[in-house]
Amino acid sequence: MTTAHANLTYYKELNEQLRQIDDTEITIENAVGQRYLGCGSSGKTLTIHGTPGNGLGQYLNGSTIEVFGNAQEAVGDTMNDGDIIIHGSAGDVCGYGMRGGRIFIQGDCGYRGGIHMKAYQDHFPVVVIGGRAGSFLGEYQAGGLILVLGIGQDGAFPAGNFCGTGMHGGKIVLRCDQAPAGLPRQVLVNEASPEEAASFAPYIDDFCRLFGGDAAALKAQKYYVLSPNPEAGYHQLYTYES
Repeated sequence: MTTAHANLTYYKELNEQLRQIDDTEITIENAVGQRYLGCGSSGKTLTIHGTPGNGLGQYLNGSTIEVFGNAQEAVGDTMNDGDIIIHGSAGDVCGYGMRGGRIFIQGDCGYRGGIHMKAYQDHFPVVVIGGRAGSFLGEYQAGGLILVLGIGQDGAFPAGNFCGTGMHGGKIVLRCDQAPAGLPRQVLVNEASPEEAASFAPYIDDFCRLFGGDAAALKAQKYYVLSPNPEAGYHQLYTYES
């Protein structure tokens, strides 16, 4: 394992140092906002202590990034594969346009999490948020899964306003005591069936394995599934008619 000390190193210089390391296991100490760490990486395990800056794991292509601290905006932007694990909270637009891989956030997520997420061939993107998410969660979502566990929310709706605006694929799953109200017309909401619950249960297991917690107790709670409403989509934008 190779250790790099970020401290006040300029982000371009730090990223150049990381690209020159052949070791597959790299630890970064004292990250203080350096951008684009792990960008486009594949086949490596990157452990970060501190606070990475914007664009952590952009275009990630199979590496694992684990952050012991919070992360800033655009985590996993357009990532293809791999895991990003955050022992803290993440900023806005986490998972923007991601096409595969998984992002696990122990705490909260900012605005526009999962915007433009899309499944691609055999790639299936997943974002798991332990606490709550900000407004516009899953905006224009086209595929994949966003799972919000609502830990610490006492059963309240664990997202902000305009959840699922414009979504036309994928699913948003929320742990809360009552069905969300006031959702956009493009969104249908139903309590999770046993089959649906079984499909996202492995991600709850993984979340508790990574961060601790009682997976069985979480899985026993009530979940609501948000999915696209085919009667309220943007049909005028589609070129294909069945």
